[in-house]
Amino acid sequence: MTEQFGFELVDEQRVEELATTARMWKHSKTGAQVLSMNNADENKVFGVSFRTPPSDSTGVAHILEHSVLCGSEKFPVKEPFVELLKGSLQTFLNAFTYPDKTCYPVASANIQDFYNLIDVYLDAAFFPIINEHIFQQEGWHYNVENAEEPLTYRGVVYNEMRGVYSSPDSVLHERSQQSLFPDMTYGLDSGGNPDVIPQLTYEQFKNFHETYYHPSNARFFFWGDDDEAKRLEKLAGTLDRFAALEVDSEVPLQEEFERPVALLEGYAAGPATSEHQGRAMFTVNWMLPETAEAELNLAFQMLEQILIGMPASPLRKALIESGLGEDITGVGLENELRQMYFSTGLSGIKSENADVVEALIFDTLNGLVKDGINKEYIEAAVNSVEFNLRENNSGRYPVGLSVMVRSLTTWLYDADPLALIAFEEPLSFIKERLANGDRLFEDLISAFLVGNNHRTTVLLVPDEDLQEERKKRVEEKLAKVREEMSEADIEAIVENTALLRKMQQTPDSEEAVASIPRLTISDIPTKNKTIPQKETDCSGVTVYTHDLDTNGVVYTSALFDIAGLDTSLLSYVPLFGRCLTEMGTDTLDFVELGMRIAAKTGGIGADLMTATTLGDRNPLAKLVVHGKSTEDKVADMFELMQAVILDVKLDDKERFRSIVLEEKARVEQGVVPSGHMVVMSHLRSCFDVAGWVSEQTGGISYLQFLRGLADTIAGDWDSVLADLERVRAAVLKKSGTLMSVTAEASGLAVADSFVQNFISVLPERAPESSLWQPAYCASHEAFLIPAQVNYVGKGANLFDLGYKYHGSANVIFKHLRMGWLWDQVRVQGGAYGAFAAFDRSTGVLAQVSYRDPNLADTLKAFDGSAEYLRKLDLGKAELEKAIIGAIGDLDTHMLPDSKGSAAVTRKILGDTDALRQQMRDEILSTTLGHFHSFAEVLQAAAEKGQVCVLGGNGVREAAEANHWNLSEIL
Repeated sequence: MTEQFGFELVDEQRVEELATTARMWKHSKTGAQVLSMNNADENKVFGVSFRTPPSDSTGVAHILEHSVLCGSEKFPVKEPFVELLKGSLQTFLNAFTYPDKTCYPVASANIQDFYNLIDVYLDAAFFPIINEHIFQQEGWHYNVENAEEPLTYRGVVYNEMRGVYSSPDSVLHERSQQSLFPDMTYGLDSGGNPDVIPQLTYEQFKNFHETYYHPSNARFFFWGDDDEAKRLEKLAGTLDRFAALEVDSEVPLQEEFERPVALLEGYAAGPATSEHQGRAMFTVNWMLPETAEAELNLAFQMLEQILIGMPASPLRKALIESGLGEDITGVGLENELRQMYFSTGLSGIKSENADVVEALIFDTLNGLVKDGINKEYIEAAVNSVEFNLRENNSGRYPVGLSVMVRSLTTWLYDADPLALIAFEEPLSFIKERLANGDRLFEDLISAFLVGNNHRTTVLLVPDEDLQEERKKRVEEKLAKVREEMSEADIEAIVENTALLRKMQQTPDSEEAVASIPRLTISDIPTKNKTIPQKETDCSGVTVYTHDLDTNGVVYTSALFDIAGLDTSLLSYVPLFGRCLTEMGTDTLDFVELGMRIAAKTGGIGADLMTATTLGDRNPLAKLVVHGKSTEDKVADMFELMQAVILDVKLDDKERFRSIVLEEKARVEQGVVPSGHMVVMSHLRSCFDVAGWVSEQTGGISYLQFLRGLADTIAGDWDSVLADLERVRAAVLKKSGTLMSVTAEASGLAVADSFVQNFISVLPERAPESSLWQPAYCASHEAFLIPAQVNYVGKGANLFDLGYKYHGSANVIFKHLRMGWLWDQVRVQGGAYGAFAAFDRSTGVLAQVSYRDPNLADTLKAFDGSAEYLRKLDLGKAELEKAIIGAIGDLDTHMLPDSKGSAAVTRKILGDTDALRQQMRDEILSTTLGHFHSFAEVLQAAAEKGQVCVLGGNGVREAAEANHWNLSEIL
């Protein structure tokens, strides 16, 4: 049928790469485009995206992205988005702003839930309330409680972007992009520069929506196994209310530079009192052709892999081994905008060495052009990119969402949305050129890197005064604004602050809340889905196999027990995991090993898993060495895994030092953007052995270890090597090892003999018997960093306070996070987010805020959780919503490799199907009484809990006033 519900069929293609039939529809009345992807995926995805190129850095597109989800015509509640998060089975529910587009995607495996999500998002995007108070809450406003107080700025996006601008890595990436595109939208900050956000007016905000949020400027996307006619019917109800509109939203091309450009800027740094402070960051950046050129796009993905994508990549290797810095930086290849660009460089350099780094980059590139690229590098890069395309593994995100984003990288600019999705033709074209001896990648380097004048350098230097200068600049600006105000103006702001607070505190009416479509308990399956798992014994090693549809990929893991490892050696384990694939073996140096892994497999690596067993609360820690390959390469995968485990070389001092410096730089760079996780990790380490192990191998304690280790390597390498050898002997042994294989039946059959052989060669060593004796937190902790926002946390072990787990806790914490904490910390407090994370195996509760302008008020909100529950009066509908939301978390959608991993983890933790079903039954039977009785548990947590804060906004003052232990970590 070529016409349905006012839509005309424009094109139809079979996309074999995705086992999908793609149809492009056009809405006759408005010209709206619909890409309808039909396949067997139960995890259905819908998205509407708009071209939204900003004309300044006020963050208008970003603020609008937040604001349209704060109530709409059909759903006049304060936050339909939150109501959906409270009580949906969604597998994805969010929105995001790019430099030139704004996207609103949702996903669910439940068809009715999927339709509900679509209804709310369509009304939100096209008919939002977006009144002035919503703009002030999500964007910015002057905040004054009484006329004697100084003016302050408050707003969710304002504080979010203060957090972004506190991260040197984020600033470097932003400046690198902006430097290449100074004359068009990519030269601005669509997220919003905190210094510029307060220039945005409500009128400009409203006009932006009226200009760009129209069907004629929209691209609609569907994915999954739902009925296509129903898709069009649901859209028609919204789109038929509009007429066609000419929307000037074209994203222009940047004119080419005549000569390179250099940019120098400072970033906020802590006092330069030690070696780890005061380091600069540097990138070289090149503008490339348009993203829609499929062959070039794919070729540049391979070139990125050749140059910097592997530990042994020539440009990466040259930079790391130069000793000029600690880790490579830059975004690499950016290919989600109209024009691609490539950015790479070094972090942790001395600023005076920037020219030396630039010269090294160009010397390396010129050498590759002159001497040619080793064919093994090319084979490895082509295989890696091809494997990723065929596997199509989107991690924790729905597959359809990743496909939607890929389609928009061409579709948004009026090119073929399938150009980068149907990859077989461009892939074959590239392979054919390489087979014919073309110097494809050398020519790309020559034309688009070495010979490209449209390039920039960005040098970001530490400025220990910048943080204070920023604070002073804002205070002076606000003081000047206040001076120019009359008493009546001040009083108006006080009244507006009170009115906004009243609006935030006033609950939605029952009628408004009832307008949000929702599932009922009867729509929820009463039984858990189980993951197929077969358990066998192979020479004393337990092997778990999972027969799942993996699209021809075989996933395998060897789980080595690190229980009993001497406490002094724990922090070495993540580094040792990297050594396995980045140090080389007895027969392959690390370059040859890296090339073999990339050429023959989809990747081999190692991760640390820490957890606590259910019931007895014993710590469990494993070094998980994992690999993946296609069925025809299983032999290669196991051969390489065997090589790295049996023959890893640990005695290359300079190589190990490079790994340590890289690791240190990455942990440091992650502190500001992931401050909530840093706080959560530290809190967990105060109450649980496994949490303490995790902190030693990934938290602030790990960072401190890495800083000391970098010095120890230089002064006492022999002792470091001896420690690494002790880790090898204690960890890489047959005793305590488990194996896991996830594949289709044919893949499992292929892997069977290789698993047996792998197990047969594992070293027979006696297990270690050291008992871990954690040094738990002795006092409340405050960690000082040069940031404009805070990450505030408070934790307790509820089991130690007498609580016995019941499934109702899942419901209570789901409601608490999306109710009380959301309202108090995010809506009224202006923080970007708040969490209440509870671990049913350890009993540890951590309440944490994210990019938070407050500190004391947030801790007060955490402590107020008990009284909130004590007085809570939930109606049947709200209670069901909380129950359904908790079930949604329980039933989170997983890809095959994640299913296999989850099944093994549950098994070894004692999380049986029976216990999980009991948890589900208890969730489904939760009553208001459970909420009320839990208030006493949270009251005890408030009284005896541990505080941990990370930030720069008032952290020192709070620590001194409260006698908290204070440490500067950045």
